[in-house]
Amino acid sequence: QVQLVESGGGLVQPGGSLRLSCAASGSIFSIYAMGWYRQAPGKQRELVATLASGGRANYADSVKGRFTISRDNAKNTVYLQMNSLKPEDTAVYYCNTQPALRNYWGQGTQVTVSS
Repeated sequence: QVQLVESGGGLVQPGGSLRLSCAASGSIFSIYAMGWYRQAPGKQRELVATLASGGRANYADSVKGRFTISRDNAKNTVYLQMNSLKPEDTAVYYCNTQPALRNYWGQGTQVTVSS
């Protein structure tokens, strides 16, 4: 079974940047589209970025123009570059396939945007 491990979160001031990484234990990017999801306290998990196996990216309106999803097939890693961060971006960020597979959820990585 493939495992996904997220990293790169932290505390950042508004307007700052972070790059999240998601390392997969197997080669799944040629099979599945990948997504970055987030869950803020008291809210449902939401999909913020998707990268199709063919390379097409899509973004939620709330992050469009600020976030960029990419992948390195050789490293089995998906990235989320987050710029111009806002306090409302504070959440636990997860990667998974898109649509998400229940058994692939990892622990996520906490992103906190605060001054």
